[in-house]
Amino acid sequence: MAVTDDTTRDPGLGIGDLARLTGVPVRTIRFYCDEGVLDARRSTGGHRRFDRDAVDRLRLVRRLRGFGLGLPAIVQVLNEERSLGEAVAAERAALDVELAALAWRRARLCALEEAGPAGRAARLELLERVEDGHAARDALVAFWRGLIVGPLPKPLRDAFVEVSVPEPPDDPTPAQVVAYAEMVTLAQDRSLTTRMRALARGNAPQIADLGALMVGVGEAWRLVAPALLAGRTPEPGPALDRFVDAHVQVRHGRRDSPEFRRELYEILEPDLDPRLERYWRLVTEITGDVATLGAAQAWLVRALYGCVRSEQ
Repeated sequence: MAVTDDTTRDPGLGIGDLARLTGVPVRTIRFYCDEGVLDARRSTGGHRRFDRDAVDRLRLVRRLRGFGLGLPAIVQVLNEERSLGEAVAAERAALDVELAALAWRRARLCALEEAGPAGRAARLELLERVEDGHAARDALVAFWRGLIVGPLPKPLRDAFVEVSVPEPPDDPTPAQVVAYAEMVTLAQDRSLTTRMRALARGNAPQIADLGALMVGVGEAWRLVAPALLAGRTPEPGPALDRFVDAHVQVRHGRRDSPEFRRELYEILEPDLDPRLERYWRLVTEITGDVATLGAAQAWLVRALYGCVRSEQ
């Protein structure tokens, strides 16, 4: 950016002077002028002239460029449209995203390398599903959202999906990437998806309030957590009673009885599908959390089966 010089003004600095004082090459200074980073005026001879404060401005530009900040962000700082702290925080956040992508890529390469020649082709096909960790997560989110049939308040729906889909680790191990790829493979299993959606649609008319059911079942899941952490075998008790009661409350005209528990087990038995149980074991491999939602559900369904069998 340049304006015509005024002969009454301080002649200021020439571009060579500015280069010597700051250590910035002349060609770079010209570029900064063209990009609006530095203001310059023209002398009567047509040469660029700079005010004295251009030295400090250019030194700041050089330092910020050294930290990797782009020119648009630097111009915002120079023009006081954005604080230096805000610009640095934004650059750091962008770098975090880049580093996470690189860490994910590295883990995928290690996972492929570890497979060995015999299993490398199959591992390559598996890992293709998690080329992008966040896109893979989106596939899992779509799977679980698709299983929600009936009206459910957004906070409950979001909470359900959040506990069902782990975030891709920022610095994953090869094993975690493989586990994530297996989860995506299961979520894309059409036979599993079709079966679970059909069961959900068939069960939906019997449930008066899906939100209330989710809240009640959630309380039962929390009661099961200590048993899961301790590795205890599924058994009747307060957790199972709360689980059954949550279903009783939303199923028209029903009450807790051996017959109701038997019918409820028949409805929920598909939750013991080996593919679903494998999914939740993979979640544990990724997060380290043993007391997952799926593990709690399976524990309660098995406890329900034990109760039903004892009544026979």
